[in-house]
Amino acid sequence: MAIKLTERAAEEVKRFRKEHNFDDSMLLRIGVAGGGCSGFNYTLNFDDNFDEKSDSKYEHHGVAVVVDKKSALYLDGTEVDWFDSLEKQGFTFNNPNAVKSCGCGSSFQA
Repeated sequence: MAIKLTERAAEEVKRFRKEHNFDDSMLLRIGVAGGGCSGFNYTLNFDDNFDEKSDSKYEHHGVAVVVDKKSALYLDGTEVDWFDSLEKQGFTFNNPNAVKSCGCGSSFQA
């Protein structure tokens, strides 16, 4: 399995990339970092580096997604979506490996 980006999330990434004049060579890097109230934080950023030895690369709805292999252990099967409502807006992570998540959804425990 891998990490999946929904069509809504991909459209938001494309909008952000265009709004900030990012070149198409900029990859969406999704990862995991230590911290947060549950143990791990999700990370999202743009990167122009891809290392075949330490990264996995996926394409979803026209967006190239890169995940380092260490983060991939915690993110395998995760779906990243975009949520937009009156009270909240942002990316959401549906991670089948998370045994506990914080209330805001930005950190988890595996």
